Amino acid sequence: MPDLTHYGKLIADRLKELGARIHEIDDELGEPKSADLNEQAIDLEDDEVLESLGAVAQKEVSLLQLALGRIADGSYGICQKCAEPISEERLNAVLYAPLCKRCATGSQ
Repeated sequence: MPDLTHYGKLIADRLKELGARIHEIDDELGEPKSADLNEQAIDLEDDEVLESLGAVAQKEVSLLQLALGRIADGSYGICQKCAEPISEERLNAVLYAPLCKRCATGSQ
């Protein structure tokens, strides 16, 4: 059984990092654009990259919040498909992992 307090702290720390990253992205997206057309084109490309990074961060936040819910209900670290324990190695690599490696890869 994984140490729920330990993983809860790791998840909270990661959520804090992601919150800061999302805030930085929002700040950059809110900056005024250059009047120069060439600079505007570069700014638009940069904004697309930032929006993609923000979307990825938001998705991870959602997955981490679900993991916190599993910690709260006592199901964290238990595969949602086969009900076997998820290895701590996997949980350390993917804090929000809802499936064990075997179920996640489909190798049964």
